[in-house]
Amino acid sequence: MTEKTRECLLKWVSRLKRLSILNIMSDEAYLKLIFRLKLGKHLDLNNPKTFNEKLQWLKLYDRKPIYTKMVDKFEVKEYVADLIGEEYIIPTLGVWDSFDEIDFDCLPEQFVLKCTHDSGGLVICQDKSKLDKKTAKEKIQKSLKINYYWHGREWPYKNVKPRIIAEKFMKDAKEQIEEGLTDYKFFCFDGEPKAMFIATDRAKADIETKFDFFDMEFSHLPFTNGHPNSDNEIEKPKQFDLMAELCRKLSRDIPQVRVDFYECEGKIYFGELTLFHWGGMVPFEPEEWDYKFGSWIKLP
Repeated sequence: MTEKTRECLLKWVSRLKRLSILNIMSDEAYLKLIFRLKLGKHLDLNNPKTFNEKLQWLKLYDRKPIYTKMVDKFEVKEYVADLIGEEYIIPTLGVWDSFDEIDFDCLPEQFVLKCTHDSGGLVICQDKSKLDKKTAKEKIQKSLKINYYWHGREWPYKNVKPRIIAEKFMKDAKEQIEEGLTDYKFFCFDGEPKAMFIATDRAKADIETKFDFFDMEFSHLPFTNGHPNSDNEIEKPKQFDLMAELCRKLSRDIPQVRVDFYECEGKIYFGELTLFHWGGMVPFEPEEWDYKFGSWIKLP
């Protein structure tokens, strides 16, 4: 299949997904189709070897009920606090079932709104007097109607209750607000972090986001995945070792999970748990790193 043919088919698949037509497909058939179109290779579920292949296997065959709580942006806070402590949790200011329930008078001047069940329903308010509530409502309501499970058949999202939460607006004193927070994303395998990456340039509309990957000695790893490397030197987080230790507690007995942290004004805060990085549908370049990461996953 040529690259042009794959791109054409992906466009058609995207249209069918928006119409929910592909929802009639089984999870296995759907994942095999999307894997073939996005990565240009057949998905081997009988003998998966790469990171991306094994993520598809885990979607289908590793379905522990606790995973639903782990991906719920509200419920996960209690789960994480029980494992590592409340001091690492970003304060929640409120939780609602609909946008119209939000009492903005009770919220501080700065806050963050996000949906509990997806990865797109996010509204950052830096000045409440300037918040465009109409635009915010449209974004949140659109997100509330989406079941994120259907996008990549990530089973844990299927039964997450769609809600809205408000969180404290976090920033690092040394950063410009428009740059946003830097988060540190650790790939963990059965309780052991093996690699991590840092995203930069995410808040710049005219510049592509950069991903830089590091091993646990903070040596730069020579590959890309989804975005190019940065040309700038990336600083090691001051509390790197503590983050790694917290990762061990949060990822124990889980074949593979990505644990995200923020470092704000000298303190560490939990971000989220991600069970399927990029949905397992984005190539590693060079491909040998797909096999390297895959070798770290011991399937149940």
